[in-house]
Amino acid sequence: MYDAEAIVIGGGHNGLICAAYLAKAGVNTILVEARDSVGGCASTVSDLGARFNICACDHSLIRAMPLIDELNLSSHGLDYLEPEATYVNAFHEDNGSWVFYHDSNQTLDGLSITHPSEVENYERYLKDAIPVADLVIKIAQSGASMPEFLQAATRQKMKGLAKLLRWSKASAVEVFKDYFDDWHLYMPGISTGPTVWGAPPEAPGTGLAATVYATRHLIASGRPRRGSGSLPDAILKSYLSSGGQVRLKSIVEKLQIENNKVKAVQLQDGNVIEAPIVVAACDPHNVLVNWIDEAPVPAKSLISRWQKEPAPEGYESKLDGIVQNLPTYKFMSELAGRFDHTDLSQSTVIISPSPEKLNEAHVLKGQGLISDQPTMLASIPSALDPEMKADNGLHTFGLEVLFTPYSLNGGWQESKEPDRWLKIWGDLMDGDLRSQITNWRAMTPDVYERDFFMSKGHSPGYAASPLATLVGRSPELSRYKTPIKGLYLTGAGTFPGAGIFGAPGTNAAKTVLKSMGNS
Repeated sequence: MYDAEAIVIGGGHNGLICAAYLAKAGVNTILVEARDSVGGCASTVSDLGARFNICACDHSLIRAMPLIDELNLSSHGLDYLEPEATYVNAFHEDNGSWVFYHDSNQTLDGLSITHPSEVENYERYLKDAIPVADLVIKIAQSGASMPEFLQAATRQKMKGLAKLLRWSKASAVEVFKDYFDDWHLYMPGISTGPTVWGAPPEAPGTGLAATVYATRHLIASGRPRRGSGSLPDAILKSYLSSGGQVRLKSIVEKLQIENNKVKAVQLQDGNVIEAPIVVAACDPHNVLVNWIDEAPVPAKSLISRWQKEPAPEGYESKLDGIVQNLPTYKFMSELAGRFDHTDLSQSTVIISPSPEKLNEAHVLKGQGLISDQPTMLASIPSALDPEMKADNGLHTFGLEVLFTPYSLNGGWQESKEPDRWLKIWGDLMDGDLRSQITNWRAMTPDVYERDFFMSKGHSPGYAASPLATLVGRSPELSRYKTPIKGLYLTGAGTFPGAGIFGAPGTNAAKTVLKSMGNS
């Protein structure tokens, strides 16, 4: 007798979404999570007398997914706030800043002030990129198979298809340079695309990252009220309302497999949970290399392939803290009087290096070193949402820093790097920012490994090109199925994993339900 019909391992937002859809369809589901709470990197946690988001707080792509309505997340407390301007794009060299709005006309109006020679280029970019971005979103919403792709393309009357296929082979830099003369226009797109993925912008297959601006014109970025964690909290409530079960503080030791069928999940505490279906919403490398003692014959080549791949290392860090006053950037004087109609303190500030410094940062990352001009994503969540203020009423900040390699020279234990990042950030400000910070903490790759069970601090990502996805290469990632009957994969390491999206969890659930004969 099975304990459940399905087990979902990993309570990040994709695991929660997958479990919620299964439970809603009437599948007896158990969600297993290693931590003492769900949400993973989409969580908001209490520390230092404040609430901090584990990752960047801007949500965009997930707002295009039907799951918000299908799982009734609004009725379970999910409420989005939208900043007046999505991003302020800034640079270490302290010039060339520009403002990105969800509304493309507002963005163009702003560019006419800050970068007038690029307005016509941006208009040309939008004409080409909007149909591509729209098609990419439709594909993500519908699934990854070739028939679903063709159906999505047909519904769009094939608009954008030719460029999608061409851009998917190209690099992000190649695509951006076809439109923009000034690197200040495209480096923020690199910072939130290939850099976040850990890939060089010249890498073939990164070209669709160039749709980033178009995508954010189509989908407004927002922040859940009371922090990013309000999203997984709402999904959990939806899941529980459908009868789902949750087991926290349950660390997986291995999977039990008999006759090429998954049989059970064995936990480190010795407990065993049995089910004919297991969906692993976590790092696929860990699942396929460490959780299977002996691969059954149909899965031997798959697991052998994964064993040959080195375990990837994390390269992102985040600083959180409390600040007495809203920081004032030096570059704001460049924008003063021109954008007074917009509260730019609400916006995420993307601080990009030059192309040359980014190339240097990639080299340094491989040497266990960190650039003196790292890519940074800075926000003051409490400027938009007063409920994110500290208990003492002061503002909170978040600062993501790339690249900060797990294998740092000298190790992280006694590292002074986080202090240096605060100084780099502070040097972009008017006045002495450091004296304004009353308390802060550092989430470095070793901390992500320790507290979030992320091997080597690595957050998985889906790296295959759209073309490889559409023809079904690496089906364990692109189709969520493994050769072991009943074992499925989902999460950010599967298609189309990228930040707070939710499409992998949604599509994996649909795949499981189809295999069970459910619609």
